[in-house]
Amino acid sequence: MSKVALYSEHSELIFVIPPSQHTPEEIAVQLKQHPEIQYVSLVGVDLGGNDTDEKIPVALFLNEIEAFLTYGVQTDGSSVVLPEIASLNNARMDIIPDLSVNWFVDYNSENIDPITDLPVGTLRIPSFLIHNGIDKVDSRSVLQNSINNFKMELLNSFRTYPQLLSYYDISSIDDIEDVVLTSATELEFWVKTPDNKADVEQLSTSQVLKEQYWKRTVGPVRTALEKSLFLLDQYGLGVEMGHKEVGGVKAKLVNNGNFDHIMEQLEIDWKYTTALQAADNELLARDLIKDTFILQGLEVTFMAKPIEGVAGNGEHTHVGVAVKLKNNKIINLFSPLNMQEDYMSVIGWGALMGLLKNYEAINPFVTSTNDAFNRLKPGFEAPICIVASVGHSVDVPSRNRTVLVGLIRNISSPLSTRFELRAPNPTSNTYLVLAAVYQGMLDGIKAAIKSQKTPSELEADFSKNAGEKSFYLEKNRAYRSELDVFDHYTEDERQALFGKPPATVWENLMNLDKYPDKKAVLLSGSVFAENIITSYKVALLTQWTTELYNRIIPDNMELVRSCKKHHGNEYVADLDVVNWERISHLRNYLMKDNLNKKSLFSRIRTAIDHADYNTISILQLEMNAKISELKNLYTIYKRNLFELN
Repeated sequence: MSKVALYSEHSELIFVIPPSQHTPEEIAVQLKQHPEIQYVSLVGVDLGGNDTDEKIPVALFLNEIEAFLTYGVQTDGSSVVLPEIASLNNARMDIIPDLSVNWFVDYNSENIDPITDLPVGTLRIPSFLIHNGIDKVDSRSVLQNSINNFKMELLNSFRTYPQLLSYYDISSIDDIEDVVLTSATELEFWVKTPDNKADVEQLSTSQVLKEQYWKRTVGPVRTALEKSLFLLDQYGLGVEMGHKEVGGVKAKLVNNGNFDHIMEQLEIDWKYTTALQAADNELLARDLIKDTFILQGLEVTFMAKPIEGVAGNGEHTHVGVAVKLKNNKIINLFSPLNMQEDYMSVIGWGALMGLLKNYEAINPFVTSTNDAFNRLKPGFEAPICIVASVGHSVDVPSRNRTVLVGLIRNISSPLSTRFELRAPNPTSNTYLVLAAVYQGMLDGIKAAIKSQKTPSELEADFSKNAGEKSFYLEKNRAYRSELDVFDHYTEDERQALFGKPPATVWENLMNLDKYPDKKAVLLSGSVFAENIITSYKVALLTQWTTELYNRIIPDNMELVRSCKKHHGNEYVADLDVVNWERISHLRNYLMKDNLNKKSLFSRIRTAIDHADYNTISILQLEMNAKISELKNLYTIYKRNLFELN
């Protein structure tokens, strides 16, 4: 058991119970030695990415520990995001502990145990959700299914094509102990003083001038960042760095010596690990970071696009595949035999091909909310096109920030070869993202192996122009670009080369129906069962339309109301009159109903009431464009006025 300090005066605390110690006897010993750990929580993750947190007293857990570890606890499945699976009349859900990953102790620094004088802790145990005692229906289970399927299929490929093993200097498949799927995420977030409102023009100007990127943090932001890095290390995440991101403005030092008007964007990175553990680590990190910044009087948001017109929060997701040999040697399966001659191995090229070819079916699990689509727009380094960069040459690594996927490689470090998927954001369900990504990659790997092409032949195939045939990739698409895809191509050219990206939640979900062959890749190996995909779609449609109806439209209504006439009869220019007439027309079109015609807002609400999803999607895009136009017009109108009444 690793004992580390939460703070220097609390060196008695423990933070992690590793899988090697998940026996009833060892767990009981640790909990009895640490009476400050007073609760146990089984953490299941539903299809919406929400994690459960029930408090079970430690005494009760210890009294029935073997039953808890085997059968878990029962809960009401209708209360979590599992539509079409757990209903009011069929809601039994068992939460079963996962013994294969780290368990974390979550400490409440605001609740000090009077006996030990230590913060009260809750042992959080990552778990699976079982419906009716049979079906695993949670996000963690889907990822676990994907991992198991990937390992089985890859080992089968090695048996069928044993010549692959010689490429990696592996004598026999019997030398392989395990196939290891690895992942890591980069977490971006905005921090602000509570109740402070963003000045978009100041933020945008600071971003363009690059006044904040990688600058020194100060005040409570520095303290919270340093404490977050320290704590993440204590939980074994292996922090690599924390730094300012591109967004933000300089905080103000007020009379009492404190900082106010804080509005900054930060990023924290930690080391890669196995895929399921990586997703669990991210869940822990988000909670820990938010709690730590709150203690410093700061608010944290992981929204993809919390402030329109300013940099959003991404969560670049790194994925790799390796094998562990029985002699403990680790071999990266993406790396080529000679790092100075080829970009990747056959398996590496196949994985990249599979990820891009099947991305229309993967994307619904990556970009799933209105907020996420607000971030993915041209002009903000937004990875909206299905295209990858591998580098201008094998000795010049990829640094193209405009593509969906980048190849990360280091000639002197073959173990570092991996892919960086740039589209996810902090609210993406990492479990489902990784599961879908690995399913897509596996499809391409199997095709590349079967083709028996060399790495150089696969590179040529991947680098093909649109209209050229491929053994696997779609004829009318291009998949590689080392250019800035926004500056070098027009919008029409991008869509012709890389496909038209979805613009709404509905358009993205419809790709699961539009591309049945790609959806079949998700279903392969019983990883994404049909009921899981159906439940996920229903959940997203409900979330999408509810947010539109009850949040976005009301917020836009307040915006419309706030655009008021300021000019009077004195000092008014003809331009002011013209500008206001355009604003007034837009306000009426957006919000004002009359006997003969409904406003745009009302038409969206009517379409939602009738579950007319296609119409909702079309009208939402129109609303977004009109609201943007209104904001621009109102800014121009106010700039020309001497006084605002």
